[in-house]
Amino acid sequence: MSPAIRGNQSLTFAVLTVAVSSFALLQSLIVPVLAQIQLEYDTDQTTVTWVLTAYLLSASIATPLLGRIGDAVGKKKMLVVTLSALAVGSLMAALAPSIGWLIVARVVQGLGGGVLPLSFGIIRDEFTGRVTGALSVIASLTAVGFGAGIVVAGPIVDSLGYHWLFWLPMIATAVAALAALVLVPESPVRTPGRLPALPAVLLAGWLVALLLAVSQGNKWGWASIEVLGLLAAAAVLAALWVRVETRVPVPLIDMQMMRLRGVWTTNVVGAFVGFGMFASFGFLPQFLQTPSAAGYGFDATITESGHLLLPSAVASFVVGFLTARLIGRFGARLVIVTGTLISGAAFASMALFHDTTAQLYAATTAQGLGSGLVFSSLAGVVIASVPREQTGVASGMNANIRTIGGSIGSAVMAGIVTARMNPAGFPEESGYTIGFAILAVGMLVAAAAAMRIPDIHDPATEQTDDAVELEPEAPSPQPVNG
Repeated sequence: MSPAIRGNQSLTFAVLTVAVSSFALLQSLIVPVLAQIQLEYDTDQTTVTWVLTAYLLSASIATPLLGRIGDAVGKKKMLVVTLSALAVGSLMAALAPSIGWLIVARVVQGLGGGVLPLSFGIIRDEFTGRVTGALSVIASLTAVGFGAGIVVAGPIVDSLGYHWLFWLPMIATAVAALAALVLVPESPVRTPGRLPALPAVLLAGWLVALLLAVSQGNKWGWASIEVLGLLAAAAVLAALWVRVETRVPVPLIDMQMMRLRGVWTTNVVGAFVGFGMFASFGFLPQFLQTPSAAGYGFDATITESGHLLLPSAVASFVVGFLTARLIGRFGARLVIVTGTLISGAAFASMALFHDTTAQLYAATTAQGLGSGLVFSSLAGVVIASVPREQTGVASGMNANIRTIGGSIGSAVMAGIVTARMNPAGFPEESGYTIGFAILAVGMLVAAAAAMRIPDIHDPATEQTDDAVELEPEAPSPQPVNG
């Protein structure tokens, strides 16, 4: 690769933008068409929800694992691998003959979660100047892409058909993989180590047990042997996972790092904000598409329900360009606390005021503003809190916990909404009200955790005391030829 191309940060940033946007879009493109998928594959609402949950679950496991591998063998190589996985998974989904096949395809697509820590690490390693701004924009794309996916799903289905929700991402991610191979430089910063296979298996085990229990609780009975057994298994596997993570030479998620104030606070915030965002975006389209004869709902089409989230996506994207300046002036703590409180107010508004689309437009716009402030700020705080060579695993950890929160949020919201059905076969309105109220409470918990975040004003150059204390214990980076 020529020095001119290697040094072109604009080209690298463009490739990373496409990569992260593709992953975020694939999280939500299918959300507005879940009802259509349910009919097409002749399944029930609980099963079809796993088309979303399986993607988030897979990403929860793949994000820290691929971030760790990228730190060891090269971030560029793993970026190409994750984009290829997105393309292959999209091809499988486009050709899926059954709901089971589609869920498996979504698991393969979820491997694309590795683009987040890999992109953060590449920016930290390769960019000179404007690092905070680049991190903020890339981080905000996770929220923007999720909202945008719901918005564009309707027009794609109307004009091209349902399967093009997967054909188009397959083409985009395949092109992005080729662009990454040619245009993105290989990072010289490496942290060698063995693959943390056992922690990954245990993480997958307790997450699957927990999400299966939560999603099937209404169907099997919350006091049933199956649900109680799954919850007990999740608790045991989670405890064993934490114990193993503290003892293995190369952990999947560094529990010592988790104790750093700049890390654990942002992880708690990310988990609850992810819980709220994925749960709300996953069920707002269904709320709108419900026939008004059910006593609520707006008889909206797929396209019309997607339009509701357009202001949210725009607000998240715009605020991503402003966050670096806001952090420089007010500090990361105030920006993140403000974002969580705005999101909490938005969810409370959804619970109390949802009689007109104007009320919901106002709420989703506020939610987009709040989540944009939070997501575009967290990455900089995390990276400022750890040594450079642990950037990939630390940012991957935060993105991973956010996705775990999202997968749990989707499953919990599904359990609440489908707990009581009216005679027409639609969920009772009270299920949505209670669900959105719980999301508002979750944002208050996030705001409380955000109050403990280090008050960083320049994440690009500033290190917290925690990072300085940790740095001597970190492995020395090994330069390699890229």
